[in-house]
Amino acid sequence: MRLGLIWIPFLFLFLFLFPMMALAIGPETRVFQFSYAFEEADFPPGEAVDIYIPMPAQHAGQRVLEQSFQSSVRGEVGHEAVYGNAYYHLHRPADSSVPLSASLHWTVAREVAIDGRGAELSPSQRVQYLSPNTLVPVGHEILQPILAEIHMTRADDSPAATARAIYDWVVDNVEYKKVGTGWGNGDTFWACNERYGNCTDFHALFIALARSEGIPARFEIGFPIPQDRSAGEIGGYHCWVQFYLDERGWVPIDASEASKHPEKRELFFGGQPADRVHFTTGRDLIFSAGSAETPLNYFIYPYVEVGGKPWRGKLQTRFSFEEVAPLETAG
Repeated sequence: MRLGLIWIPFLFLFLFLFPMMALAIGPETRVFQFSYAFEEADFPPGEAVDIYIPMPAQHAGQRVLEQSFQSSVRGEVGHEAVYGNAYYHLHRPADSSVPLSASLHWTVAREVAIDGRGAELSPSQRVQYLSPNTLVPVGHEILQPILAEIHMTRADDSPAATARAIYDWVVDNVEYKKVGTGWGNGDTFWACNERYGNCTDFHALFIALARSEGIPARFEIGFPIPQDRSAGEIGGYHCWVQFYLDERGWVPIDASEASKHPEKRELFFGGQPADRVHFTTGRDLIFSAGSAETPLNYFIYPYVEVGGKPWRGKLQTRFSFEEVAPLETAG
């Protein structure tokens, strides 16, 4: 519910409050304030500028309790049509020269992710989460040698045993490494050929293999929230996967974290600590005419269009968090 709009010269302030008492804060729930900002940027004069900023997701394991937005031009909240991802959209008309900046703040309650969260998969969702993306092929020949190895090592041919064998293969055969160029695009072909990359590459490969075996899987991206400190800046994004089993529902995994921390392999299959905030779901995202021509590979940093066309520059961003005391629940 939007409670108010205050205008200050070159600053719009939006304050949204949610019913905090509706969420029971359990012992494994973390409550933190997350800040997402980009600094003033100059764009070509005489061209309209549109900036889309992702917003945290709302679901059974994550609740946004409060949010406030400050921006140098008026903004509005919208939702991407396919996955329902929320965004904050800033628009500067072509006849304006106001420098663009924004600072967004959320209070988020995040629970430990476990099996079975989320509603039953609808037929249309099953098709959606079994379909290929630009960099996530399904049934492609490049996957066949890997699938042959997985079939030899899985306990049986059930979806549950197959998903576990896919997870183990990815953890054992892909190295978490950021060297040179080509990694970080969530590129299944890169992961198959080079066998290294970051979280996007690990999880693109997992999803491609799972979908090729008829197991629905979805890509989620957000930011890591450190467990060893209560406040500070965050350097960049993190992503993970959920796959779907009819008998268990959505099952969370994090293959890249399991690769970096082998002692936590079991933890990251079927569970995820409350060490992350989920922003958006899916690949090949469209929420404007410009992005319809060139869909977003994934959506975590600001997406900018100048004159209705994707802008290839880069905004200076800053992300930070601060742990807060758990909220008191209604008695």
